[in-house]
Amino acid sequence: MNKVNLFLENRVMPIAGRIAGQRHLLALRDGIVLTMPLIIVGSLFLILSNLPIPAYLDMMARLFGDEWSVKLSYPVGVTFDIMALVACFGIAYRLAERYEVDALSSGAIAVAAFLLATPYEVPFLQEGSDTPIMVDGGIPVVLMGSQGLFVAMIIALFSTEVFRFVIKKNIVIKMPDGVPPAVSRSFIALIPGFLIITIIWILRLIVEQTSFGNLHNVVGDVLGQPMSVLGGSLIGSLIAMLIMMVLWACGLHGSNIVLAGIMAPIYYAAMDENRLAFQSGEELPNVFTLQFFEVWINVGGSGATLALVVAMVIFAKSQQMKSLGRLAVGPAFFNINEPIIFGMPIVMNPLLLIPFIFTPLVTIVTTYIGMSTGLVAKPAGIAVPWTMPPIVSGYLATGGSISGAILQVFNFSISLAIYYPFLKMWDKQKVKEENASEETSDISVEKTQEERVM
Repeated sequence: MNKVNLFLENRVMPIAGRIAGQRHLLALRDGIVLTMPLIIVGSLFLILSNLPIPAYLDMMARLFGDEWSVKLSYPVGVTFDIMALVACFGIAYRLAERYEVDALSSGAIAVAAFLLATPYEVPFLQEGSDTPIMVDGGIPVVLMGSQGLFVAMIIALFSTEVFRFVIKKNIVIKMPDGVPPAVSRSFIALIPGFLIITIIWILRLIVEQTSFGNLHNVVGDVLGQPMSVLGGSLIGSLIAMLIMMVLWACGLHGSNIVLAGIMAPIYYAAMDENRLAFQSGEELPNVFTLQFFEVWINVGGSGATLALVVAMVIFAKSQQMKSLGRLAVGPAFFNINEPIIFGMPIVMNPLLLIPFIFTPLVTIVTTYIGMSTGLVAKPAGIAVPWTMPPIVSGYLATGGSISGAILQVFNFSISLAIYYPFLKMWDKQKVKEENASEETSDISVEKTQEERVM
């Protein structure tokens, strides 16, 4: 065990620490998180417009007419379909904050650059013709959502780097001291803004002369498709989960770094594809989305520790484990497991790290088999809050399928079976420590009494 701890401390932790502190990854995570409130609000309307309850559907039709579901889905589009636009601003804003430059100006310039990189022409199919023609359609909503997310990320990072470089080199227009700060910052942003817009404009003109046609196609073919294939595969998801759990083993928030950072664009795009298919009544194309991990894998938090907490409450014999289990069981039902990870502890504990890392890898496989074979409904693109308790979250995330809740119970049973033998070994060790502590305390009391008598 000491060798494992030394390996984690000397080899893994330095690398993991550098990854966790990388400013671009942090900006991606924090910027994309900015879209979550909108997506959750849109998901609420998506649930309300597609609840599979006949009595509810009949009531809504009588009250609001046959088109009630279409009207109720208006907020779904306005929240999901601007995902890339909001993320572009958020990523640029957060990265500029870390560079300690004007974040608001950086975010606004990044949004302008993103719109400049977006083609305003869209295909239009004339009646009686099978060949689409390109017409001026204004800002294409389809590229403001998940399909434009990779482009939004790249332009936000690039724009902010150029903005920072120009500001740090002091190539700016300075105003006199008496000018209000807001006006002064606007003039400071003129030169970097002009440079960024010019660069993106030139790139757009160059790409338009190639077979790609626009920057979105370049990014989609070169970066988006390979990453989507990796993230959408069983092997890729297992690797992502393994990295996440190793980061947790070192005390770093693996979910924030991997799921909410590196892999977020892939899983957000997959979630939105499923959402569109769900609204249209078509077959859902993707198994692996953000909800796949948050709802079915991380039941009780990273490592599926709800099963561990329940086992502690029921089976533990040591006072320490029983007390910790009672304290942690409430938060665990809302997928909060820091009391267990750092209080048990699991971090830097070779014995408990084995089931902590192994359990989510097993449940990924079982969940994938269930969904890919059609035994369980796939995630419907509904952004269920990660704090939603199990059973309820599984039902809602599948758009109202009981199979999602049953799969959560099945995964919980598997997790319990994996954690149980390791908990017994750890609990037995704690019982010995408590007994030894009691014996030492009794001997100390006896010696004190003897000294008083003498």
